Amino acid sequence: MSEVLAIIPARGGSKSLPRKNLAPFMGAPLITWSVEAALRSVRVTRTIVTTDDQEIADVSAEAGAEIPFIRPAELAEDHVRDLPVFEHALGWLRVNEGYVPDLVVQLRPTSPLRPDGLIDEAVRLLEADPVAHSLRTLCLPSTTPYKMWRVDGDRMFTILDSGIPEQHDAPRQILPVVYGQTGLIDVIRTSTITERGSMSGTEIVPMVVDQILDADIDDQASLDWAVKRAEEYGIGRDRG
Repeated sequence: MSEVLAIIPARGGSKSLPRKNLAPFMGAPLITWSVEAALRSVRVTRTIVTTDDQEIADVSAEAGAEIPFIRPAELAEDHVRDLPVFEHALGWLRVNEGYVPDLVVQLRPTSPLRPDGLIDEAVRLLEADPVAHSLRTLCLPSTTPYKMWRVDGDRMFTILDSGIPEQHDAPRQILPVVYGQTGLIDVIRTSTITERGSMSGTEIVPMVVDQILDADIDDQASLDWAVKRAEEYGIGRDRG
């Protein structure tokens, strides 16, 4: 059985929705939803939160997560990507505890709509493919990129070519099927992060989820929309 570490990254700074990781969401702070989802997972064996913020750390610990360290401030700035944050967390655990998991599950607090069993299925799918470096959740996009444009001066141009004449006016059903990346769940082999220096590698398993779960909270409007999606999907106060 794989050792599976859930890492929930939650920095204190945010601009569009101040303190968004602590924003009230369906009866609990937003960060709590990801902590509880990890703790309910059968396959996750350990759950930590990496944060630079003591209040987030306290709320996460109350919800049941471990806070083995406080993230350095330089790893909590707006421009910092996931990789150095996860390299720091895994490095700290290896050096200070001798702990090296087989798989890492990233649970972003801003994508809280995870029905029970979803994390376990994601872990199972990656385990079933020994060649794969990671797994990412996908869903159908609200707008196909074959109907999107870029603007250059006073003209517009399609960003993708399907080979279908005037694809911007074509029925969506005849266009190639594409998927958008969600923030729900990433499952990554630890070696992909520590040896390849990547959060995904090149061999990535797709896991398609219901579009209604794709709630990426970044401002008040998206927070309100996520509440409506949770109610529609039947996810309530029990966080189930």
